[in-house]
Order: sequence, then C-alpha cells, then structure tokens
Amino acid sequence: MKALLLLVAGIGGLVQTLVPRRVVRLWTKALYRNAGEAEPREWVHVAARAEGAVLVLAALVGLYGVATAEDDEGAAGDAVEDIDALGE
Repeated sequence: MKALLLLVAGIGGLVQTLVPRRVVRLWTKALYRNAGEAEPREWVHVAARAEGAVLVLAALVGLYGVATAEDDEGAAGDAVEDIDALGE
C-alpha cells in the first residue's frame, strides 16, 4: 500500500513538473469562485515546477527504501536460518 501511495505521489509530481501552468490553472478553478479574474504571478509556475520535482524525488527515494527493505527482510531471514543450521 505504501508503494502505491508513493507511486501516485510521484506521478502527480511528474505531471506538475511537466505542465505546471495547467496544474495551477486547475487548482485556481477549483479553489476560487471567479477563477477568470485570478491571475497568478510568474513565480507561481516556477514554484509549482519545483514542488513537482521535489515530489518526484521524494517518491523515488521512498520507493527505493520500500524495495530495499523487502530485500533486507528476506536476507535477514536467510541469515538467521544459516546461523541456526550452524548451531545444530
């Protein structure tokens, strides 16, 4: 479940990084009553792109952590079985 949430966050961040103007327009329409009158400053698009890049990076780091944690659990279990076999 955690990997799925990280994947969704990463995809959302990728979309926000690639098309920040559309994302800002979408949020503006969703949050304001008169969205046609609202005009974001230029730095808002740069900030949206940067936020998207941070989301992608965080999702990739999280997915890497999930992937390596599952491998470590399996390796730790094998090591315990090897130690038990040596003791017998």
